[in-house]
Amino acid sequence: MAHRVGRRKNVKKGFQFTLMVVGASGLGRTTFINTLCDADVVPKRECDEPEMAHIEEGIKIKPYSVELEEDGVKISLTVVDTPGFGDMIDNEYCFQEILGYLERQYDDILSEESRIKRNPRFRDNRVHALLYFIAPTGHSLREIDIELMKRLSPRINVIPVIGKSDTLTPSELADFKKRIMEDIEHYNIPIYNFPYDPEEDDEETVYENSELRSLLPFALIGCEEEIVVNGRKVRARQYPWGIVEVDNSQHCDFAKLRFALLSSHLQDLKEITHDYLYENYRTEKLSRSAENLAE
Repeated sequence: MAHRVGRRKNVKKGFQFTLMVVGASGLGRTTFINTLCDADVVPKRECDEPEMAHIEEGIKIKPYSVELEEDGVKISLTVVDTPGFGDMIDNEYCFQEILGYLERQYDDILSEESRIKRNPRFRDNRVHALLYFIAPTGHSLREIDIELMKRLSPRINVIPVIGKSDTLTPSELADFKKRIMEDIEHYNIPIYNFPYDPEEDDEETVYENSELRSLLPFALIGCEEEIVVNGRKVRARQYPWGIVEVDNSQHCDFAKLRFALLSSHLQDLKEITHDYLYENYRTEKLSRSAENLAE
């Protein structure tokens, strides 16, 4: 009951939520973020000098903030983009930069909790979920995919997605999803899989979570342009063979993922971040400090 009372309080004052988006260039990260927020949050990358376009700049970590309203509930959303990920021959630096960023947010909380007098203006910047964009190769996970998800999953709720999924036929996409989930199980990667307990949870929760779990990894199509289909404006891509609508669940998983992130599972992602991921990090950090003092 306390959980529901807390949720009602949060609904009144709104939510703060932070989402990180990681994936190689060209998989539609920027378009996805702008489509998710229904605004030009991340500027399109433009290279003024074509001869310089091939030069590797390395990873950058860029937070963007936007105020949204979902079903009357205000959401202060921060999207952390990671341009440059996967563009280097050796991506070790990318892994370290992302992990370092996640852990710095935990360190800030740990430091604030240790104060005798708390700062009333302190902002919690912990990242609650990471969308990892997998290239639509149609084969299986690459080494970089496995390495990134394995390294980051102890610190963040990792949700795998397939970028530009409309480059695959429906049967290719279904096979690809199956192979990715087999790889995730084989390599023992603890992704956020919409957990539920059939004995503890109500039927609606079990049904909703099992449906979302069955969609993993989410197939995404990004498009900011609107076209008119049957007299209504929709965000869609037009091809010679037909139209792919971004918000149509028959065409891709964008709408269901968006609803899960910004509505149905927002609180669960925040609670797992605080109660489990952060607590594990805090215990590890304090244990190391105690060991160093003992030495």
